Amino acid sequence: MSLVRLRLDLAYDGTDFAGWARQPGLRTVEATLVEALARVLRQPAVQVTVAGRTDAGVHALGQVAHADVDAQAWEAMPGRSSRTPEESLVIRLTGVLPPDVVVHRVAVAPPGFDARFSALRRLYAYRICDTAARQDPLRRASVLRHRRALDVEAMDAASRLLLGRHDFAAFCKPREGATTIRTLENLSWTRPTRGADEGLVVARVQADAFCHSMVRALVGASLAVGEGRRPVTWPAELLASRKRDPGSAVAPAYGLTLEEVTYPPDEEVGLRAAQTRAIRSAEDIDRPCG
Repeated sequence: MSLVRLRLDLAYDGTDFAGWARQPGLRTVEATLVEALARVLRQPAVQVTVAGRTDAGVHALGQVAHADVDAQAWEAMPGRSSRTPEESLVIRLTGVLPPDVVVHRVAVAPPGFDARFSALRRLYAYRICDTAARQDPLRRASVLRHRRALDVEAMDAASRLLLGRHDFAAFCKPREGATTIRTLENLSWTRPTRGADEGLVVARVQADAFCHSMVRALVGASLAVGEGRRPVTWPAELLASRKRDPGSAVAPAYGLTLEEVTYPPDEEVGLRAAQTRAIRSAEDIDRPCG
């Protein structure tokens, strides 16, 4: 059977999902998407690879996945309509997917593209409301309500001490045989003065990849600083210790959203995938996860 690799750009509300990855007896984003693809393509075994496997309750606005589909089914997708196969698949998926999952775009992937291994970086945002005046009941499933006012400047100063390539064992759930070395490109805290996030406390977290629960652990450590329970230097001291601290809580999942996955130009995605596979094979880096 001849196959065509498709890139799918999608978003989802993670509230009612047990994470991305398929798990027996649980509702997951992967299982929901695979079922929808199999239904509209009439292809029973569709394999989907994702850029970042999000945890239970984590949302996504800019998730990317790829799927290898039967070439004949793909070409037949428009039927008698004048639509392209890409347009037709988006429309058909919209008709069968539940309202908390949306596929925004489908495209034939460039040669060598891999949603996971071709990615250059992942960008997450974590949103917190620390004042009753800014609480929005319509965003209660995606913004953490925090009872104490936060010192955003202290949180931002503490976070900048963590940037670079380090062993983030102190901020990751351990997995046997998996390294916790990551390159943290950005971790910044702001309180926007305009736009949809006006008045909120917002973290922007960007890295080449993330290990299990890393983003929420970084947020938890930042909250301890923002509340004044820990000094600005404490997260960096925790990083240097390479040990989990029982006093450092992992922030709730629902405040976290995968905002964007960045890829190189089309002609470089195959090389990037090969390079990433070689690095992760040597270091045994675990899959990215929010």
